[in-house]
Order: sequence, then structure tokens, then C-alpha cells
Amino acid sequence: MPGDRKNYEVAIVGGGISGTALLYTLSNYTNIQRIVLIEKNPEVALGNSHKTSNSQTLHFGDIETNYTFAKAQKVKKAASLVKNYILKNDPQQKIYSRYHKMVLAIGDEQIEELKTRYQEFQTLFPNLKLLTKEEIELFEPGVVKHRPVDEEIIALFSEEGYTIDFQKLAQSFLQKSINNSQKTIDLMMETKVKHLEQQKEAYCIYTNRGEIAAKVVVFTTGAYSLLFAKSLGYGQDYALLNVAGSFYLAPGILNGKVYTVQLKEIPFAAIHGDAEVHDRSKTRFGPTAKVTPLLEPYKYTTIFDYVKTAGLSIKALLVFLKILSQKAILKYIIKNFLYDVPFLGKRLFLKEVQKIVPSLQLKDIQLARGYGGIRPQIVNLKTQRLELGEAKIIGENILFNITPSPGASTCLQNAEQDTEKIVSFLGSEYKFAKDQFWQDLGDEQL
Repeated sequence: MPGDRKNYEVAIVGGGISGTALLYTLSNYTNIQRIVLIEKNPEVALGNSHKTSNSQTLHFGDIETNYTFAKAQKVKKAASLVKNYILKNDPQQKIYSRYHKMVLAIGDEQIEELKTRYQEFQTLFPNLKLLTKEEIELFEPGVVKHRPVDEEIIALFSEEGYTIDFQKLAQSFLQKSINNSQKTIDLMMETKVKHLEQQKEAYCIYTNRGEIAAKVVVFTTGAYSLLFAKSLGYGQDYALLNVAGSFYLAPGILNGKVYTVQLKEIPFAAIHGDAEVHDRSKTRFGPTAKVTPLLEPYKYTTIFDYVKTAGLSIKALLVFLKILSQKAILKYIIKNFLYDVPFLGKRLFLKEVQKIVPSLQLKDIQLARGYGGIRPQIVNLKTQRLELGEAKIIGENILFNITPSPGASTCLQNAEQDTEKIVSFLGSEYKFAKDQFWQDLGDEQL
């Protein structure tokens, strides 16, 4: 390869929470010596990992009623890595705040669902409690105040809620990586990858700041990962159904997190209320969920890249129509689009918010301008199904992470899995100190 190219063992494209978690794991727990992180923005985690682009929640699976027991087991283990990292590395709580959390059941059907869930999940979450209406009021008086006397409610409750500024967490991962002076850890900020080519010994990555070479490349660029995968011939049977979320802000009416029971047949998050990560004077409600042909929020030029991820095929269009025409999903999508209609949208959303805090009025909630991110959901064109959860494409010495699930909560476990794969790509002389990784971050260390 040309001598003027800088050569690396690993190139990570994308400096969000997933990319920086992988950089932290590679730099601290492997013998890989030369790593580069490529990020198009001037700082890490300015996209979906920024605090205004997500609900700032560390998900364990205890109050997320769309998680099965099996998924909750996996998510709890993964989220515990993040919890242990922040407890160990952030004693002044600049990255996170501790709040209690609950999921609220309203009416007989939801109450029975939560009671059943409590019996099943208390072995996995021994500190989970089932609260009566009177007990809920002790923690969240706003949830009970002005609620009809005859409206029955209960809640699953946990004291262990973590609200995280994932950008600050990404910055911490970055700092813990570059502090390793024994290795070459290069940062290429404000650098856009134009395209890449697989050559004999490495990938050549062409950017707006020149060319570099890497034996292994990992994309952690959300929806863009599928675009780059397709440019190399991978992921041809996949398309994206992108969902844009937005939020409303209200005065600090909640003391912690209050979720609602997940709607059946709806794969997107139910509306919930969250205290801001470092500001109890604000409560955030959301997210709404709207299907969008964009790869980044508010960047309408990305519609052309979105079209490339799906391809202009009749097959793709028919699969999208099949998924979106399902009665429950179609109704949900229409309702969420109406939330953005002037005059009407705010009033419709208020009805959802009042299920959590009945006393809130129209004047109390305001659309959080500039808040919200985009979550890419994979559509399998072969099976004609929406594939929820993590989407990862593995190629020849290359990985494409599209939508780790549930996102930032599993970033370190995803990094662990990717690190194993990267080491196997590089060869037998490369080692991953996996036992040390779990000793440092696993539950046993606390």
C-alpha cells in the first residue's frame, strides 16, 4: 500500500456511545497497538448519544414491559457493566443522577398484567416492589393528584434508576482510552468517510482529510452503517424503517421516572416521564414515534442516503406497505404524526401525558425544540418482517453496527462482543483480556 497512508490495526467509524465504548475496550483490554476513531462531528456523541436525543435511561428490563424475561436477563447483565463503570469512574456524579423509577398500570387489564409480571420478575430483580395507589403517592404525588377516585392504579417500583448523560459517558470512555500512552490512539474529528475499498491486506478508507488504511474496520454509525455495508455488497436483504422521536418538556412534576405499560403489538417505546439528568426542575415526556425517511433528525438532505439504504425496488416498497398497514401499527403511526399538527397535536399529546400526571394542563407542556433522535429499525426483505433489537452485519474483517438494542445501555457488552470478533480477525497473536474486563466491570466487583 502507498507509504503516505497512515496504517492502523483497527479503524472505528463513528464516535457515539457505541464507538467510544469499543475504543475504551480495545485500548484497555487488548494488545492492539494502533487504533483510529473517525468522527464527522467536532466532538464525540453529538448525534443520538447526545442528552437531547434520547431519554437518558439506563435500561435494565425491570420496568420495561416490552421486555420478555429472557431479554431482561440479557439487558440486566449488559446494563450492569455501564452501571459499574460509572460507579467506579464518576464518584462526583457528573455523568449520571440516581432516581427511583416505576411502571404505572391503569385499569384492571394492566393491573393484572403487572401483578403477573411482578411474580415472574422478582427473582431476577429482588428489589422490585409492587406499589398500591397510596404507596405511589408517597413517591410520586403528581401521579395520584387529581386522578379519579375510582380509577385503580398500581406500579412496579425500583429505587435503582440511573439517568445518564450519554455524551459525558462517551467523553469518559474517550479519555480513558487516550490516556493509555503505550498505544497509538488517533482521533480524526470533523472527518467524513467518503467510501472505502477492500485491498489485499487492509481496507483503504477515503475521507475528506485524506486516506488511511486499517486491517479491521468497525462502523458504529447508526443508520449510515447499512449504507456503508451495502456499498461493499453486504446487507442487500435489509432496509431501514427509521423512527424519529420527539419530546415535550414540563415543569418538574415528577421525582423520578414513570413509565406506562407497553401497548400490545406496538414495537416502539410507550410514552413515559423522566426527570432531566441533572435538573429536577424539568420533566421530559415522550418519546413520540414517527416513521421518517431521514438518517439524521432535521437534516432533510439525508433523504437521498435513506433511499440508498432501501433501494428503489418494488419489493422494498411492498414490504414497507405490508408492515405499516398492520392495523395497530398504522393507527399508532397516524396518531404520532398528528402530535406534530399545530393546535391539534399538543392537545392530543396532553391526553397521553395526563395518564401519568392528571393535573397537567395545556399551558404546562411545550414541545422540546431540537430534541429527539432517530432509531433505525431493520426490515428483512426476505422474511418481510420488522426485526427489532440489535442489528449487526459481519463481513470479511469488517463489522457494521446499525442499531444496538437497547442502545446505550448495552454499549459495553456490544463492545465486548465486537472486541472478540476483531481479535479473531487480526489473528492468534492478538489477545483480549476478557476475564479482566469482567473483573473490572462485572457485578462481582462491587
